[in-house]
Amino acid sequence: MIPFHVQIFRCDLPFCRSLASYALACLTFASPLTALAEEPQASAKHPQLLLISFDGAADNRLWEKSRDIAKRSKAHFTYFLSCTMLMARGPASKAYQGPHQAAGKSNVGFAPTEADVAARLLNIWAAHLEGHDIASHACGHFDGKDWSKGDWLQEFSTFRAVMKNAWKENGVGDKEPDGWADFAEKGPPGFRAPYLSASETLPQAEKEAGLIYDASLVTKGPQQPEKDGALTRFGLPLIPEGPQNRRVIGMDYNLFVRHSAGFDNPSKSADYEERTYQAFKTAFEAEYNGPRNPVQFGFHFVEMNAGAYWRAMERLVTDVCLREDVACVSYSQAVEMLKKQDAGKS
Repeated sequence: MIPFHVQIFRCDLPFCRSLASYALACLTFASPLTALAEEPQASAKHPQLLLISFDGAADNRLWEKSRDIAKRSKAHFTYFLSCTMLMARGPASKAYQGPHQAAGKSNVGFAPTEADVAARLLNIWAAHLEGHDIASHACGHFDGKDWSKGDWLQEFSTFRAVMKNAWKENGVGDKEPDGWADFAEKGPPGFRAPYLSASETLPQAEKEAGLIYDASLVTKGPQQPEKDGALTRFGLPLIPEGPQNRRVIGMDYNLFVRHSAGFDNPSKSADYEERTYQAFKTAFEAEYNGPRNPVQFGFHFVEMNAGAYWRAMERLVTDVCLREDVACVSYSQAVEMLKKQDAGKS
């Protein structure tokens, strides 16, 4: 394992409290599955892949904003949905019980109303029709570093059941679109573990659940995913950032912690945006002009530091995704494109 700087921080914001251990888990690589693998570099003859993803996928305003960015950039995104965002507070939320948790508990809360869920369902379906991935971030956003395979399968099963019954359970069963049942039955194509924290049993559970990719690893810079023929495992990269080029995970929350210790500081939003954009762009261009390993950046449906990280993401996407030799794709699309690349080498 390669050492790097770890920041100690406090965070009193509601969002940060719900994810208080997130940065620590990510920055210290506490999970046995958070590996810094050395992968073979890819050929520079194929398109440069850029994968943008969002964890949680709650705020309906940000669903619409992200879908608009994608349309203008001809990009496809991946949404790692927390299924408690399809449960309104009340009987449904009280009935949910995650592995080794009390009934009615969720580290990211629940949807405020059935109307809020109904709007989210419309966004999910529209995003699906637009070609985006609707993937899983489990349900209650719990740390699964000690979970068994059965624990993971329990949470995966709950996710599928909630998706299947979401329209009816939220009073809009008559508006369920044709095709939703098949979409929900097929299940999410992939998964990202909350806090990027997982047990050794996670890949086994993912394969048994029929998932084709995992996006819970962290790698030293952009690298080719790990592939075993059944599951493709992607990792968010550690990228140089800031005046000293110290590496940080390419995700908004980790930048938020580094820049402002997990406290919103709107007065420096423009500075944080520029630092982030330069870090993203430098990491992207290094691959684009070099080995062309897939580049991945992760975000949340929270505009931290007055939207600095979303603005940096939008600048990057609108800048590079329209290039003829760049493909801004979902994780499912990346899996298929990488298969074709591998087949072309044989």
